[in-house]
Amino acid sequence: MTHVTGKVAVVTGAASGIGRALAVELARRGARLAISDVELAGLAETEALVRAEGAQVRCDALDVSQRELVLAYADTVVEHFGTVNLVFNNAGIAFTGTVEKMSFKDIDRVMDVDFWGVVNGTKAFLPHLIASGDGHVVNISSIFGLFSVPSQSAYNAAKFAVRGFTESLRQEMLNGGLPVKVTCVHPGGIKTNIARNGEQVEGLDHDDLASSFDKLARTSPQKAAEVILAGVEKNRARVLIGADAWVLDKLVRLTGSGYQRLVAAASRRSGL
Repeated sequence: MTHVTGKVAVVTGAASGIGRALAVELARRGARLAISDVELAGLAETEALVRAEGAQVRCDALDVSQRELVLAYADTVVEHFGTVNLVFNNAGIAFTGTVEKMSFKDIDRVMDVDFWGVVNGTKAFLPHLIASGDGHVVNISSIFGLFSVPSQSAYNAAKFAVRGFTESLRQEMLNGGLPVKVTCVHPGGIKTNIARNGEQVEGLDHDDLASSFDKLARTSPQKAAEVILAGVEKNRARVLIGADAWVLDKLVRLTGSGYQRLVAAASRRSGL
């Protein structure tokens, strides 16, 4: 028996990476699962892995940026399982480019998925989590929700927003005495396909960007899932994943805004 055994867990962005690893690890621990993504081939692979663990699973195509669809999805999941206990708002995309060269459309797309997707999932499931009497919202921010870097302004904006939204939500649940715990997750470099699936402004080489990310990604999705679930079990307000996340968090704490010159200099040397 584990703290999630028999509970219903919702995982968005479950076709690969952290989302897939979370779904598999939750299945191993005895949770019932509702998994979703826009990438259906990968989602089917995740479903097969979850079923191989013996878990009960519902699998749906879902674009988290489409609010009405997310609201309907929440009702459908509750109708199917009878309740929902945990929601992992994990779906996300990446985009690389300077503010000068990005279009408004580029920024909107990142914000729609990475920020509004989290808001949509939280708002849609929150009444059901409260009704369960034992709810937990887990929102995936990023190490880029703790500090900013050049060429990632849209992603930084979305992940900082997720952090602020989630921290406020946690306080509201505490003040209201409501039975919903809240955790914000800040992964460092995780070995996922987010960079390879990401887009960039014209003039940047996609393969070079993906290769650069791969060199920095040190933590496996499986390890990330284990760390997240350990934090959830302990009701951590914030979960950092990877040594890089811990080091950079300390850098920001020690230097304040001074970290910006250090990161800018490092990015110039690396050509980003």
